[in-house]
Amino acid sequence: MEMKKLGKSDLVVPVWCLGTMTFGNQTPEADGHAQIDAALEAGLNFLDTAEMYPVNPVRAETVGRTEEIIGNWVGKSGRRGDVLIATKIVGPSKLARDERGITAETLREAVDSSLRRLQTDVIDLYQLHWPQRGSYHFRQHWGFAPEKQDRAATRANMEEVMAEMGRIQSAGKVRHFGTSNESAWGMTRWNQLAADTGGPRMETVQNEYSLLCRMYDTDMAEMSHQEEVSLLSYSPLAAGLLTGKYAGGARPEGSRASINGDLGGRITPRAEAATDAYVALAAKHGVDPVHMALAWAAERPFMGSVIFGATTMPQLQHILDGMDVTLTDELREGIAETYRAHPLPY
Repeated sequence: MEMKKLGKSDLVVPVWCLGTMTFGNQTPEADGHAQIDAALEAGLNFLDTAEMYPVNPVRAETVGRTEEIIGNWVGKSGRRGDVLIATKIVGPSKLARDERGITAETLREAVDSSLRRLQTDVIDLYQLHWPQRGSYHFRQHWGFAPEKQDRAATRANMEEVMAEMGRIQSAGKVRHFGTSNESAWGMTRWNQLAADTGGPRMETVQNEYSLLCRMYDTDMAEMSHQEEVSLLSYSPLAAGLLTGKYAGGARPEGSRASINGDLGGRITPRAEAATDAYVALAAKHGVDPVHMALAWAAERPFMGSVIFGATTMPQLQHILDGMDVTLTDELREGIAETYRAHPLPY
């Protein structure tokens, strides 16, 4: 199992991370525990979760359930020392907490609640799920309007939150911090603030990244290199599109698309055409499309860890079976050509 150091931290993680956002909804607790066991057996000891999970859909009554399931595994197994756990605080949200979003007060509340649910004394990586000021992520980049942000309020909030991060880290409750759904400006601002104040660095950023979503390749890739920040990529299979299971309008029972329709705006005619091209490319080279997509993401120079999820154990085993797949130069060139033909499909 290839291991990567995250940012400038002392966290060394496998290049693969088990995402858990279906635990407690599509994935029952017993199955979630079985997935953690199987991942550990394969040498994968990195888990990603969030206070708002499970999803599909997010509901106020289920917020925190995924963390509780992981915590129950920790309590039953006694293996807290065998896993690294990353979790997140939501930004402004009516469902997960309230409209306060991320402040010093809510950060304290959220960390303590996650510690309790996870049945642990310390969180290895704690992330801001999306910026307090808003974000162009979640397929919102088409109408993104940063000029509407309040600059003074943004800076004041960052300073307040950074100070509380330092207190939380000093108390031993969180080892390291990261962000999610952030921009290049946000990442550099956070880490300049840390340098100026002695606060904790943002060692990671968790953004969407896949063959169908490559916005990270420009400014964010440069930020990763210059600022020594690692990407934790989510949706590396484009919410299942890159498996090919939705080809021809198929909607397998129990799949994400059968529950929420267009996969949060990812299913478009252009995305379907791009997916067909990548699936055909994988077939041409005798590679499973799932293994191709994940192997490609894992070898990107800015990658810290590729976060994948599996609703069922067979899906997880299929992914684990492809962890040793490497791409040929010819296949890499085929991917580059396909990307030029199908840029930004959603």
